Amino acid sequence: MWRPGRAQKLKIDAEMYKWRHLIENFFCKLEAFKRIAIRACKTDHSFSAMIYLAAAVINSR
Repeated sequence: MWRPGRAQKLKIDAEMYKWRHLIENFFCKLEAFKRIAIRACKTDHSFSAMIYLAAAVINSR
């Protein structure tokens, strides 16, 4: 948390936070797909395939 009156300033790795932000946004978009959010697929293989399909759709937008 950013505090202007902090005695010691914390070092923040901006590059790491940039990648973290991208990954968090991807998971938010991935949860928008209803079948993934409710885990409607019956097997691990079909669930994995659905994640790949959703990731391809997100990437193509």
